[in-house]
This record gives sequence, structure tokens and C-alpha cells, in this order.
Amino acid sequence: MSDTIAPIEPRYADAHLLVVDKPAGLLAVPGRGADKQDCLARRVQAQWPDARVVHRLDQATSGLMLFARGADLQRQLGRLFELRQVDKRYVAVVAGCVVDESGRIERPIAVDWPNRPLRRVDAEGGQAALTRWRMLARDLAGDTSRLELDPETGRTHQLRVHLQAIGHPILGDALYAPPAVRARSPRLLLHASELAFAHPQTGQALHLVSPPDF
Repeated sequence: MSDTIAPIEPRYADAHLLVVDKPAGLLAVPGRGADKQDCLARRVQAQWPDARVVHRLDQATSGLMLFARGADLQRQLGRLFELRQVDKRYVAVVAGCVVDESGRIERPIAVDWPNRPLRRVDAEGGQAALTRWRMLARDLAGDTSRLELDPETGRTHQLRVHLQAIGHPILGDALYAPPAVRARSPRLLLHASELAFAHPQTGQALHLVSPPDF
């Protein structure tokens, strides 16, 4: 790890797993090309060489990421995700004042092949996708809403696609928001704020919280 990069201070760490905050703009795992090798996974592995990726966040999204300590724990934690036994919550600031106090967005999502890596709502060929949301605050003067998001499924770009589909794109979203909404923030205002699950070794109920900085 470069001397210019500060050591990571995990939200939680033990002999089996780690939970750390990913900054917005940093890749979760290495990409293609020499210029895309710096990422959270490599920074974590510089301090914990046995750390293994369990799930990912988009490069533009900030917040909590879970890492396993070793291959066996990676399998166990991956299984929790497959069984949807990990409760994930996000906070987003979206364009427009959402009328209701809570709701659900259930729209299938598919790869937008002519515009990869984008996704799109596709009623016929898409994979089932469900996002529950709850109002946290409205800014009438700024014409924005702060929402808590609970993705039941984990499709690529699900939260961004779903919010755009209901007419409330996330501020700063360079992929799915129209130019005027994109320009309202220098970063995507989407943050993985909570992770809750049963520790696969001890059975302890873990609930990690990371407040967004926006």
C-alpha cells in the first residue's frame, strides 16, 4: 500500500471478518488496465492479507463493505448473501419531493446491451428486482428527498435504475440521471449505511452503521 494512503480503520474486525467503509470513487475490486488496480480490496489486503471479497459496491457508491478472513469464511458469508440473510440499508438523496412516506419498487432489470455497462427496466427479459424505501426527510426548497433504501434483491445498479424509473434519480448519478440532476452533486449521493447479519462463527447478531457524509 502506498505511503500516501492512510491505514484503514475498520468499523468491525475480528479473526473471522472485517467491515470497512469504502470511499466514493474508489473501485471495490481491481478493474481492467494498469490505472484501475487501486481498489478497496487491495488496500484491505495490504493490512489483512487473508481478507477476501464477499460482495461489492459500485465505484461511485460509498459505505460499508464486508470482507471474510479466509476462504472458509468467504463461503459462509457468501451463503448468507445467497439466502438473503444479510440486511442491507442505503441512504440516497434523490431529485424531487417524493409524495408517499414509504413504498416498494418492483421492476425487472436487464443488461442494456447497446449501452453496456448500463442496466434498464425490462418487463419481459429482466431479472426480478425489488427495492423497499422509506422517507427520511424532504427538502422542499431544494426539491429533494432523502430516502432509506432496502434492496430485497441485489441486481447490478438496482437502486440507481429503480429510482430513475420512478422519476426520482439520485443526485450526482453520472449513469442514470439527466444532466441537470447529475450536476447537482460532484458525487453520487448513495451510501451503504447499514449491515446486519448473524456472525457465521459465533451466532452473534452484528449490526454495523455508517452515517453518510452528505
